[in-house]
Order: sequence, then structure tokens, then C-alpha cells
Amino acid sequence: MSDPILATRNLKKSFGALIATDDVSIDLKAGEIHAIIGPNGAGKSTLINQICGGLRPDSGSVALLGCDISDYSTGARARAGLGRTFQISELAMEDSVLENAVLGAIGAGAGPWKFWKSALKTQGLTDRAEAALARVGLSDQRDMKVANLSHGQRRQLEVAVSLTLSPKAFIMDEPMAGLGAEGSKTMTGFLDGLRSEAPILLVEHDMDAVFALADRISVLVYGKIIATGRADEIRASKVVREAYLGDAA
Repeated sequence: MSDPILATRNLKKSFGALIATDDVSIDLKAGEIHAIIGPNGAGKSTLINQICGGLRPDSGSVALLGCDISDYSTGARARAGLGRTFQISELAMEDSVLENAVLGAIGAGAGPWKFWKSALKTQGLTDRAEAALARVGLSDQRDMKVANLSHGQRRQLEVAVSLTLSPKAFIMDEPMAGLGAEGSKTMTGFLDGLRSEAPILLVEHDMDAVFALADRISVLVYGKIIATGRADEIRASKVVREAYLGDAA
């Protein structure tokens, strides 16, 4: 069996008496979508922030391609191959679609930001950005201000920004949030095809999307993983139904 692309080992994080992540060990394998589900307040965002470098765990480790990245900054983890999309958009709303994609291509914090717009004249960066926009279907919107995009298009652009970094793994925090039924269907199809490029660790509340996409599902409740398995195993789990899914199973 091949080594996982991404793995956490025994991540723990407390805020006073509140245990946000309690000895969490998960992994992400090549070509798969591994979904993390759980109720609000379960610790999902805290877990993602520890994986991506925004929050230092009290103990435990994060490894990418077998390399311990626990001490890497957020930008260093992005450059090492973690491509992240956010629950709340982090795009530059007053800049164009292309400018946002070029910003990603520069390298998630690696460049001299006060001169970043000159990067639009760098053919290699614009080529990479335009290729990413084409992948997500935003080529026609390249010169549009991000503030004028639909919510679904902004989600697509976040994925494009991640693609410019040639990620080894995607970390996606509720990509379906705010999308209607048609938008969710479109995004589900896109993510299904994306897993062949890099595996996806997916945090999502849309259970239809989760059960349609996930090869494995881990259930996080009160900071602790209570179950991991295939979609059918999670649906059938009495423990998971009682703790989270209920009638949704």
C-alpha cells in the first residue's frame, strides 16, 4: 500500500477547557476524496487551520508526502503543495479574475507584494493563471472584477488560484456553501474530475455532495474522530446516526 499524500498524527488543540481537536489522526491517499463531516462546533475549522498552518497544535504533527511540515508557515505549506479553498472567500474582490489567479501563481506569499501587479507582464505567470482559469471555466471572465462574479464563480476562482500552485493535495472548506442546487451539482462534477490531479480533503455540510463524492468519510464530533469508513459504512453506523446524521443517513 502506498504512503498517504497527507497525514495528521495525534493532533490536539485546546482553548482553555474546550478541547477543539482531540488526538486526531487522518490521512489522504492518492486519487481520493476524503470528507470530514460533523456538527457545527465539532472542530472541523480548527482541524483545517492546523493542517494548513494557520493554527499551531498543542501536540501532534502534519506530514505532506512523508515530510513533516508541522513547523512550516501557511505560505510555506502552500508552496510545498497544499492548495486551500476557504469557507469564507479570501479573494481580492476589487481586482480582476486574472489578477487573482496570477497572485496565486506568484506563490502564496513568496513574492514582493508591493510589485505584484508587474507580474501580469510575466508571460510564464499569466500562462499558468490562464490555464487554471480555463480548467475551471472562467476564461471568458478573466478581465471581470471579482466582486461582479456570482458566488459559484468565486468558488471556481478559488480552485483556480489553488491550481496555479500545482498542489499535491487540496484542502477544501465547504466549497458548496452558498451554492444553489444547480451550482452544487456543477461543483460536485468538477471536484469529481479534480481528484485525479490531486486528492481532496473535503469539509462539507452538503450530505448529498459528500455521499456522491467521498471515497472515505471521517466523522468529527466534539473534536474527536468517532468513525472513518466508506459512505455505505458511515450511513449504516448507529454511532454516527446518533451523533450526527440522524435522518440524513
